[in-house]
Amino acid sequence: MVAIATERRPVSRFSALTIVYSGMFASLMMIGANITSFVPFLVVGGVPITLQTFFAILSGLLLGSRLGALSMTVYMLIGLAGAPVFAKFSGGFGQILSPTFGFILTFILIAYVAGKIVERNKTLPAFITAALVATAINYILGTSWMYVAYKMWAAAPDVFTYKIAWLWMMPPLPKDLILAVLSGIFAFRMSKHLKVRRTL
Repeated sequence: MVAIATERRPVSRFSALTIVYSGMFASLMMIGANITSFVPFLVVGGVPITLQTFFAILSGLLLGSRLGALSMTVYMLIGLAGAPVFAKFSGGFGQILSPTFGFILTFILIAYVAGKIVERNKTLPAFITAALVATAINYILGTSWMYVAYKMWAAAPDVFTYKIAWLWMMPPLPKDLILAVLSGIFAFRMSKHLKVRRTL
């Protein structure tokens, strides 16, 4: 008889609790995208003030880089499949052409980046720094996508400039900076109590 040696590789699986956390953050994104439907005064200068960036950052800080990014990917795919989970209860594959779709894409990236930072350094300053870095990425890439979209296919007037695009983003900026700091503090405290299997 010939003995066949089999190499046992470690298999990482999602725990039931981890799946629940990931689904929870995808759901929170759906609520955060349409918070102005329940609190109308959160529209400033015609720009709806959402909690999407806040929840996207929290997903990375609490679930880790991979699971956080996965939960944001699930949220995006649900919306592209047609569920009305994006801002103003919009959804569908056509949202890819929306000037604000760049922000939705960045939610995946910022969850990953925020998670990576705190995976290497679990101090309170690291959590706050991760949240602020993620917010910066969200604004820079999201606003740049919006500008290009308006100039390339959304038929913006010639007077629309990159500076104007950034002026549109000024009303929600103070809110997002404050929420970034709060998310860092909250996640730092909660990370000691949440048992999330962060590996895939």
